Amino acid sequence: MESPENLHGPAVGVGQDATPTTVDVDTAVFLLGAGVTTLTHPLLYVKLLIQVGHEPLPPTVGTTMFGRRVLYLPGFFSYAQHIVRVDGKRGLLRGLSPRIVSSAISTVVRSKVKQQVDVLFKNGEQQNSLRKVVKETSHEMIIQCLSRVATHPFHVMSVRCMAQFVGREVKYGGMLSCMVKIFKEEGVAGFYVGLIPHVLGEVLFLWCCNLLAHFINTYAVDESFSQASAVRSYTKFVMGIAVSVLTYPFMLVADLMVVNNCGLAAGLPPLSPVFSSWLHCWNHLSNKGHLFRGSSFFFRRVPLTSIED
Repeated sequence: MESPENLHGPAVGVGQDATPTTVDVDTAVFLLGAGVTTLTHPLLYVKLLIQVGHEPLPPTVGTTMFGRRVLYLPGFFSYAQHIVRVDGKRGLLRGLSPRIVSSAISTVVRSKVKQQVDVLFKNGEQQNSLRKVVKETSHEMIIQCLSRVATHPFHVMSVRCMAQFVGREVKYGGMLSCMVKIFKEEGVAGFYVGLIPHVLGEVLFLWCCNLLAHFINTYAVDESFSQASAVRSYTKFVMGIAVSVLTYPFMLVADLMVVNNCGLAAGLPPLSPVFSSWLHCWNHLSNKGHLFRGSSFFFRRVPLTSIED
């Protein structure tokens, strides 16, 4: 007769084998990320075309709820329908492949770097201490920066593929041809155009979001409030939305620098001046009042100076 230990042994082994491994988790995260990337790609595509100033459809005259007359620029659905009319439904997925590869690389880099960071740094501070927030944000910043450096070349390829819609160019095709074309014309530096404003925007977002959420949860949310824990759970999410609005100009400048003077109509006069640096691009957009161009998909309007009655 078998001992009780032997009888229970196989069951323990089965339970251990069923435990998800790091590879399984990374694979699941990648598949989920690839699916979300594919579903949201048309949104990013339309957003990019608006960012570079491409407005192929005429505005329509309308009025606000207060009776003010405005010009409404086409929203996402009108813009997407225009892309489908020109390139077909598959046209909405232009530039998708580099983004999926970027998502996969980001998943791997974040997982590996996080493991190393967790080993090097131990969390011994009080749960809600400012010091703990600073340390965790520093760790997030390291992970984000390394991930951005690893994936930015694919971001460049994706943006340039999408921007070809403006001038109907075919300069950038598959990922391999994109790599060869960029390397021949611009060298390694060509894969990292627009990197600085992108990293600055992401780092600023991380610090502002985490610190604001910490201060609000610590000093503004009263412990005696019955729903204090629920409020704290949503604070960071709300702060993320607010801070993303403030850091949007960095993302806009980064994308414009990617297409700047690369041989595409979207990055050349008359649609866009040639910028000597990302600060030059920022100043130009600021003077024109365009630092938030492309931040909205709907109810995009331009005030009318005068309309004939």
